[in-house]
Amino acid sequence: MKKRLIYITAMLMLLLAACTEKEVPESFEGRDDDSQPEETVDAPTNGEEEGVQESDEPEEVTAPMYEMDANWGFQPIGDADPKVVLLTIDDAPDKHALDMAKTLKELDAPAIFFVNGHFIETDEQKEVLKEIHNLGFPIGNHTKTHANLQEISEEEQREEIVSVSDAIEEAIGERPKFFRAPFGVNSDYSRAHVDEEGMLLMNWSYGYDWEKQYMEPAALADIMVNTEFLKDGANLLMHDREWTAAALPDIVEGLRDKGYGFIDPLTIKGIE
Repeated sequence: MKKRLIYITAMLMLLLAACTEKEVPESFEGRDDDSQPEETVDAPTNGEEEGVQESDEPEEVTAPMYEMDANWGFQPIGDADPKVVLLTIDDAPDKHALDMAKTLKELDAPAIFFVNGHFIETDEQKEVLKEIHNLGFPIGNHTKTHANLQEISEEEQREEIVSVSDAIEEAIGERPKFFRAPFGVNSDYSRAHVDEEGMLLMNWSYGYDWEKQYMEPAALADIMVNTEFLKDGANLLMHDREWTAAALPDIVEGLRDKGYGFIDPLTIKGIE
């Protein structure tokens, strides 16, 4: 009986030792490198790349900064800078619009280029328009033939407007967001149709390059910068003309020297 008790006691001690013994992991203390245990990273799932997270949230849209007033100029929204003007170029792309776009791009001056349909009839002309747009300039509708909209029928007015929007969309992949009537003359029908098409109707504050005494670069640059009509938010009208293209750098720099910045057309309320 005594031997049996000794045998059982010995077996219990062996079992207890086996249960309490454990393997001691390698210590990093005293090693001559900065290695750390490798962290296990789950493989990306659903086609996601490591470190990239998909979000269902919509892209942030820039809030409008300027809105057009009753005099065709612009008022700041909130804390937007009031000392700005809008640059616009009509009758594009005739002969000088692309060069004007390149000049404005170099000067970091945004503008709208308003297009006549008879200047974008060929593939070559459409490529020019596409290049202007690719430089970052919004394209506006200035009718097909530059007709006075109050002197033609409603059907003709519709053709003057819609055909140009269609041609612009074909060339650049999007419909225009701005409309300017030739001579600044609109009809009740054109106003309603422009609104239906989702475009912002605009005229201008001042312009001079169609007047004989300003068909010379120095004279044009001087009047555009020093006119009494230059005010905060002014809407400046220029055209695709040789003398305007030559005067453009002096106009932009002259306005800047007077403390004016330039409205980005994409920040204008009404083109969302």
